[in-house]
This record gives sequence, structure tokens and C-alpha cells, in this order.
Amino acid sequence: MANQNDSFIDEVTEELRRDRLAGAMRRYGWIGILLIVLIVGGAAWREYSLAQDRAAAEAWGDAILAGDDPAAILAVDPQGSTGREALAGLLAAGEYAQAGDDAAAAEALSGVTDVAERGVLIELAQLKLVMLNGPDMDPSERDAVLTRLSRAGAPFELLALEQKAVALVDAGRSEDAMSLIRQIQQKDGLSEALRRRLSEMMIALGADPEPADMLDATN
Repeated sequence: MANQNDSFIDEVTEELRRDRLAGAMRRYGWIGILLIVLIVGGAAWREYSLAQDRAAAEAWGDAILAGDDPAAILAVDPQGSTGREALAGLLAAGEYAQAGDDAAAAEALSGVTDVAERGVLIELAQLKLVMLNGPDMDPSERDAVLTRLSRAGAPFELLALEQKAVALVDAGRSEDAMSLIRQIQQKDGLSEALRRRLSEMMIALGADPEPADMLDATN
């Protein structure tokens, strides 16, 4: 008899639990449905936005490639993207420089430094400006820019250090330039082109083209 009572009580308890659960679902189930709708809708909107961004980027890239001169490249609508505007300025500056119009190239690069956010593009534009203007720049400004660009871990650290050596040569400080070149040659990550340019600078300055330890290693 006790077993039957226990079984009956268990059935009643289970039924009450089901009733409560059903009531809770009727009362609050819409919240779960709303959450599911929001999650699915958010994911769909994200995919749509990404697709739109990709399409816009591809259209901008096609328009840039279709530009037959630097002015046409600069005229392409960046659609509010400072990154695209900066990249267009860099591309146009390269075209101007290749055509021998250094003044227009410098103007295009200056435009990049005005619109680009702090990062790789603006540092690349600043480095190119220094390389383009060279000794025509104010020496203190030139040194300040190159010091900032050659900080440890900067994206163009080694190239900026090379330009610091060039600036020292322009200033008639050959010994300091050779000392800096030796330091650069000891750094990791030198490209073959950069290593060759540094060696050529050393030869032009009348010194051994490679650091002493490198010369010893080849003997």
C-alpha cells in the first residue's frame, strides 16, 4: 500500500511539474523566441554588411586600377573611408614620382598624412616624404620624423634607420653615418636589397662594406 501511495504521489508531483513548466512556457516563452529571432537576425545582418563592404571595396579597387593617371586615382570616391583615401594618395604619389613630378608626389603624400589614421599608411607616407624631399627638408624636422619612424618595432624601422644614415651623410657626418650603418647591418630582418644598399653606402664612404664579424665569417 505504501508503494502505491508513493507512486501516486510521484505521479502527482510530476504532473504538477509539467503544469508549471507549461505555464512558464506560455508566460515567458516569447522571450526565448525573441532572443532566437534577434540572434538569427543579427547574424544575417552581419553577413549582409560584410557582403556590402566587400562589394564596395572591390568596386573601389576596380576603379583605382582603371585610373589611367594619378589625378584619376585621386578622383575615385573613397566612400568615406580614410584608409582608401590614404591608399589612393600613396598610389598616386608613386605614379607622380615615376613620372618625375616630385612636387605633385609630395603634395599627394602630404594629403595622406592629413587623412590617414595613425598606423602603417601614415608612417609609410611620412617615410616616402622624407625620401622624396631629403636634404630639402628642415634638418630638425627630418630628424624628428625619422626618429619616430625608426623606433624599435616600428613597421619601417630599418628603412627609417637607413634614411637616418643618409641624413648623416648629407650633413657631412660620415663617421656617424658609418657607425649607424654598422648597427643596422647587425639587426635581424634585413632584406637583401637593404643589405646591398648599406654595403654600397659604406663603399662610397671609403669603408669596408660589411661588419667585421660578417667578414670573419666569410673567411
